[in-house]
Amino acid sequence: MQRMAARVLASLIAEDSGTLTSAEIAERLRVSSGAISGAVSYLSQVHLVSRERQPGTRRERYRVHQDVWHDAVTNRDPLLNRWIGSLRQGIEAVGPDSPAGRRLTETTEFMEFMRLGLRDLMRRWQERQSAASAEPAEDTR
Repeated sequence: MQRMAARVLASLIAEDSGTLTSAEIAERLRVSSGAISGAVSYLSQVHLVSRERQPGTRRERYRVHQDVWHDAVTNRDPLLNRWIGSLRQGIEAVGPDSPAGRRLTETTEFMEFMRLGLRDLMRRWQERQSAASAEPAEDTR
């Protein structure tokens, strides 16, 4: 992740409300609003931050959601599918037995392995979260 995007994300995560305007982020980080704009664009594209119109104004607020990491990883599946599709087309174009075809095949296999592994990790995370929310709260009296 780019340095500015990481700083913007950290600012949003550290904010109790999970939302800030561009001006608020720029002030906290002591950077230009242009730098914030580029970082927020990137963070929006990778599903780590969403934009919300501030009611009654033209201002936008940027929000980091509670399940930000789960959502970001879950949204990787379509991207991995596109990469795998492109890799398979590349294999057809260069031939599976060529050196390039073998590299593309290995890369495809790795991407498929990652896709399945991420699905399993997300399932295990959801099970863990469900179990944690089902546990009774400790009595601290």
